[in-house]
Amino acid sequence: MPWRDWIRTVEVEPSLYAADLSRLGEQCEVVLRAGARILHFDVGDGHFVPPITMGPIVLQSIAPLVRRLGGVLDCHLMVEEPQRHFAAVAEAGGDSVTVHYEACPDLPAVARAAREQELEVGLAFKPETSPEDAAVAADGFDLVLCMSIEPGYSGQPFMPEALPRIRRLRELLGDGVPIQVDGGIDEENARAVHEAGATLLVAGTAIFGHEDLPRAYRRLVQRLA
Repeated sequence: MPWRDWIRTVEVEPSLYAADLSRLGEQCEVVLRAGARILHFDVGDGHFVPPITMGPIVLQSIAPLVRRLGGVLDCHLMVEEPQRHFAAVAEAGGDSVTVHYEACPDLPAVARAAREQELEVGLAFKPETSPEDAAVAADGFDLVLCMSIEPGYSGQPFMPEALPRIRRLRELLGDGVPIQVDGGIDEENARAVHEAGATLLVAGTAIFGHEDLPRAYRRLVQRLA
């Protein structure tokens, strides 16, 4: 199923990196029943980004639950040579992979490799990469992820300079390509991020940092209404 069928007008996408990993399955179920339909799954390799995060084994443990509840798993690969992991992600139950502009010398080949595994594929770019470069490279990808923090660690504050970068990216891409924004999304900035052109807002601490997860998720959604 393609991204255009997963996205309603705009989606708040809970980031599992900020979840309580001792209760990961339970918290996935809670946010999905609250109305979320896309879950963001961060993979860090300790090279492209400093931390080593979750991987396909964890993905495999939650995928049946997520599928049963009608959700999809969007895997953000903050790794070098991401194509080496596509088969494992697909086998574990991932639905989409997003790779980094800065990590892939041959982006068209990486996109083809993802499609060979029947995965949707997105292109992410760091704050220091220009929207112009990202937009040129995005041909053949299903979405573009504009990072609003330096990738790697959850809980960082939103970079205000991301807003003009999102606007410029939307100008360059037109209306047909979903723009995802990841990093520091909360109730204070969610509406501005959406108005700048984003249709997928990844939120970690703003949801999982609260005791009442459904209320935190719905408050973000209400900001976008």
